[in-house]
Amino acid sequence: MGWLWTALGVALVLLALRDVFHTLFHPSVRGDLATLVMRVVWRSARRLDGRGASSSLSGPLGMAAVVATWGGLTAAGWTLIYFAQMPEGFSFASALDHPERSDLLDSLYLSLVTVTTLGFGDIVPTSPSLRLVAPLEALVGFFLLTAAVSWIVQIYPALTRRRVLALRLATLRSATSEHTDSVVDDIPPTTLLELADGLSRVRVDLIQYSATYYFRETSERLSLPMVLGYALDLADHALTSEHRGTRLAGTVLSRALDDLADGLREGFLRVDGDTRTVLHAYAIEQATPAAARRR
Repeated sequence: MGWLWTALGVALVLLALRDVFHTLFHPSVRGDLATLVMRVVWRSARRLDGRGASSSLSGPLGMAAVVATWGGLTAAGWTLIYFAQMPEGFSFASALDHPERSDLLDSLYLSLVTVTTLGFGDIVPTSPSLRLVAPLEALVGFFLLTAAVSWIVQIYPALTRRRVLALRLATLRSATSEHTDSVVDDIPPTTLLELADGLSRVRVDLIQYSATYYFRETSERLSLPMVLGYALDLADHALTSEHRGTRLAGTVLSRALDDLADGLREGFLRVDGDTRTVLHAYAIEQATPAAARRR
């Protein structure tokens, strides 16, 4: 049975490492496990949500749950690897030499202190293969810690870009009030092009950092889904403008919105329909309970 435990342990470790690689280092492939955990946390928070407090934390909680899952799989995998050669492949401190000792608990303990790089030294591998495996687990544990920090460093700049774009659209909407059709010619085409550029950046961020989707804003002015309807209206009116430059900028803005809707449809929302339908579904899913009731 030892080989079976070893094979299962190696499979768990490789599953965790594969998911870390796809989530953090592959530019266009999402980690299946990380995506599943984020979605479970997102949906659970929405079910428990009363006033928006729970689901506004679903992003950070989801990331914490993903990191915990990676670490748990790694620790569990090495536990099985150690368990396959327990106790013959190890030397124990005299204080641990008692009949109540459990091979499984000893394996779990050794895996946890090794993956966290504590290394108390009260259980020491004596088998030549295990003497190579144990330091490797410590190296993987350090890699997981570094990966978690890198993930945080990558995610929050992407969220900042999304919030800045939302605030620009919200400010422009409040300035133009209800008269988008009559003032669109007064908006410089460069402004429309900058909005399209911001939408393209958000689209790329959703590809590279899919976890950003599960961060919901509590402020509507900082929530991009809440102002995308205005961006659609702005693009529609710009397309009918008498000024060639405004029409061209409106076309670019419209296509950027189409690209964003395609990304949402393919990766997050199972919604059929045109761009306006998809973006409306996005707004509904990301809305706070109070905003959702108003919509």
